[in-house]
Amino acid sequence: MAVTLGRNYTFVSEFILIGFSTFPHLQLMFFLLFLLMYLVTLLGNLLIMVTIWSEHSLHTPMYLFLCALSISEIFYTFAIIPRMLADLLSALHSIALLACASQMFFSFTFGFTHSFLLTVMGYDRYVAICHPLRYNVLMSPRGCACLVAWSWVGGSVMGTVVTTAVFNLTFCGPNEIHHFTCHVPPLLKLACGENVLEVAKGVETVCITALLGCFLLILLSYAFIVATILKIPSSEGRHKAFSTCASHLTVVVVHYGFASVIYLKPKGPKSLEGDTLMGITYTVLTPFLSPIIFSLRNKELKNAMKKAFLSKLYPEKI
Repeated sequence: MAVTLGRNYTFVSEFILIGFSTFPHLQLMFFLLFLLMYLVTLLGNLLIMVTIWSEHSLHTPMYLFLCALSISEIFYTFAIIPRMLADLLSALHSIALLACASQMFFSFTFGFTHSFLLTVMGYDRYVAICHPLRYNVLMSPRGCACLVAWSWVGGSVMGTVVTTAVFNLTFCGPNEIHHFTCHVPPLLKLACGENVLEVAKGVETVCITALLGCFLLILLSYAFIVATILKIPSSEGRHKAFSTCASHLTVVVVHYGFASVIYLKPKGPKSLEGDTLMGITYTVLTPFLSPIIFSLRNKELKNAMKKAFLSKLYPEKI
């Protein structure tokens, strides 16, 4: 829907998401695949949360942060994937201006909350390995709650800043977003006015600075961790220390690897197919892999899950 304004401008009140329009014969297959991945993502994160809550041995800072990470991931995928699945089955791909702004706010809020929590988890592993005697002091319940709270506050600030900056612009048409979500770059191409370029550069700078800042802090934490692990005399001790970081480090590589594809890709001619496929890696594939990695690579969590399942299936043997 569009309203004609003066100076030959047309005010856009809704958008059309055309991200999957170039794959008309694959939409049903995409729907089934993404639905399966979404259900696995939800069930995996819920299983992690239930296991942590029910197993008292997992009531530690590391698993508190993992639980918070699972919550942010559930909200992040809920902000994007159900709408995407509905569009794959619908002939109408329109989304109202307010709904588009809401989707952008929540996706950025929970996406950056995820990044901040990964940074906090890196700091937790740094304290546990490099300063074990001070761990209970530095990672007190109050301190951990503050770190989680500030991660959520930081994500909310990022979501508010980006969404406010983008939707303070005027959208004059056309109203077709070349993506399957309300993503910033294709939305900015639909905006008109003298300050569009400044807003685009500002949003890009804020997002890249936040992501790189988190990534550098994680790298710094692991630089100290590796230096400390190398000083451990026994190979068994080194392996045990590093095994506590393996799942987190793997998720960090996946998370920032796919994020760099989105935010640091070179400028130049882009195809709708390429942008859609790259968007899928970050919005669908990364959340899908995260609970699987934590469940399989974290021995303590994996054993707790097995124990929980066995206690339900064979209560007389536990």
